[in-house]
Amino acid sequence: MAALCLGLLALSTATATAQVPDVRIAAASDLQAALPELVARFRKETGLNVQPTFGSSGNFFTQIQNGAPFDLFLSADIDYPRRLHAAGFGEPVVPYGTGRLVLWTRNDSGVDVSRGLSVVADPRVRRIAIANPGYAPYGRAAVAALRAQRLYEKVEARLVLGENIAQTAQFAQSGNAEVGIIALALVGSPVLKDSGKYVVIPSSLHPPIEQGAIVLKSARNTAAARRFVAFLTRADTVEYLKRAGFDAP
Repeated sequence: MAALCLGLLALSTATATAQVPDVRIAAASDLQAALPELVARFRKETGLNVQPTFGSSGNFFTQIQNGAPFDLFLSADIDYPRRLHAAGFGEPVVPYGTGRLVLWTRNDSGVDVSRGLSVVADPRVRRIAIANPGYAPYGRAAVAALRAQRLYEKVEARLVLGENIAQTAQFAQSGNAEVGIIALALVGSPVLKDSGKYVVIPSSLHPPIEQGAIVLKSARNTAAARRFVAFLTRADTVEYLKRAGFDAP
């Protein structure tokens, strides 16, 4: 009986160990559609298990400063990992892509987004979803684009703020907002691509949404985290990210 118990304990411990991810990633929510495929490819190539957690780059920045257990941070705003590196929280920052903005609406909204950003001034557009500009880079870019078109003051009272760009897309997709200014990288997701239409917002209207990766000093498996960053910046991966809605870094 003792031998059986010890055997079961050993099996349980081995199973628990096998389930522990080799790389724990704090990932910007604009990667929700693209990153799972990359994780699967990386696992197939290396046998390493990667566990992404999606959320706001600004929130992750604060969490990491407070000791959140991540190995790697993929930020939609490269300034956050640069600040972490400067403060001694991680290794030098590696750019991996540049985000793009789109104006998106449901197929049944009756809003003609082909008119571009000017359509948000239409009184029939009662709510406009953007990410919170206080800590979301896509939100700051959305505000900059609206200001560049001299629209921000006209529509400020109608803005609905998402905690991150994925929640912002959800507001538009659910009909809680007539339009959303969201990430191009999200419009190809199964939920959005069949239910709406969009127009790309010229990148000249806002500062570039530069994205960056940082391997954190708290990483349990630094070598595996570095290996994922190398994979992320490889030519074939960059090409995949372009197809997924990111410009090259």
